[in-house]
Amino acid sequence: MSGKDQSVVSKEALMSTKPGKQIIKQGLFKSKGFKLFNQYKEETENEFPNFAKRFASDLLKEIKSDTNPNSTQQAFGNEVGSTEIILKSSEIDPIKSKLESPDVLQDRVMRILNSNFVKMTFPVFNALYDAAADYTGTSDPQMRENLVDGHIIAIDLSEPMDRIVDKDEDLDYLDDYKLMNPYILKLARDKIAKGGDTVLKEFEDGFKDARLGQYIDTKLKSKPTEITEEEMNQCYKKYRAVMGTAGRNMALAQRPLGEIFYLGMARAAEGVGCGNEIEDSIKNGFVKIPSWPLYYSLLSGDVKKGFELTLEKSNLYLQDARLALELLPEGFSYKEFLEFLFLTVEHYNQFWYNKLQKANMWSDFESKLPK
Repeated sequence: MSGKDQSVVSKEALMSTKPGKQIIKQGLFKSKGFKLFNQYKEETENEFPNFAKRFASDLLKEIKSDTNPNSTQQAFGNEVGSTEIILKSSEIDPIKSKLESPDVLQDRVMRILNSNFVKMTFPVFNALYDAAADYTGTSDPQMRENLVDGHIIAIDLSEPMDRIVDKDEDLDYLDDYKLMNPYILKLARDKIAKGGDTVLKEFEDGFKDARLGQYIDTKLKSKPTEITEEEMNQCYKKYRAVMGTAGRNMALAQRPLGEIFYLGMARAAEGVGCGNEIEDSIKNGFVKIPSWPLYYSLLSGDVKKGFELTLEKSNLYLQDARLALELLPEGFSYKEFLEFLFLTVEHYNQFWYNKLQKANMWSDFESKLPK
């Protein structure tokens, strides 16, 4: 767990949850899952600066070599179905010329890479690629770098896009992000395409599904009291499409492993989504819209029960993720890594739920529920 907020994995935090205590126990006894998890966490800490430099350097080449940035902006706006996240033609030149400074672009790249989602998934993708390579007896370090980089860059695209739409951080850099976005997507596609046509098609389908999930998420903000269960499931495509597809592609989209990785990663991501909604509600001071806590609170007429059921929902997602472990081939060498990974997800969700219980924000949440 290499996210921004290290308080979640402090010894005190781990001692506060049942899965956290199991994590400490596995650390003390140096279990195989713990050792593998630690190995990939350390590799990420060492390699992340190199990845960030590669990313910024490749991005700079793309920006500098584009002779028609206006049509690039328009095409991106059409693809994602929004004019809000692109620049007007008159705004492009000064921003392009500013971002052609390597130092300025590196700064912007580091800002968007400072993300829990990116930092927590980097070690997971490396481990999944190695697990699949170990199983099939084929190892290709360059392919590993391309596929992991490509999917991390694609995930990272959600950071500047969210910041542009939400306008809740980096307000001075939002126009820079608008210029960068199409090139970030192109970079991700070019790297993922090295895995072959099937892998690229999986990515394109997943990217489409993630955008659909995000679109539904945005649409539901305008009708919070009418959200249905089916709409929440569709909204959660934003989690399962991104992580599930990346999991599948770490096995080069080959069955059975690709499908098993999809199931495990998609469900684990949905489980994290629940924890994220609890965390965001605490930080924002109101129940997130849309979210499972909101859906359950409005139906039951009880905010406390709404969050209680959200924790149960996260455990259902995790049960499904753990079903994937039962489908792994006999003697699969990375099974313990995945078991440990799912334990960290369970701890994360329980940690934020416990924090909410202690904060006792129920009446505050109740008063701010949409009517």
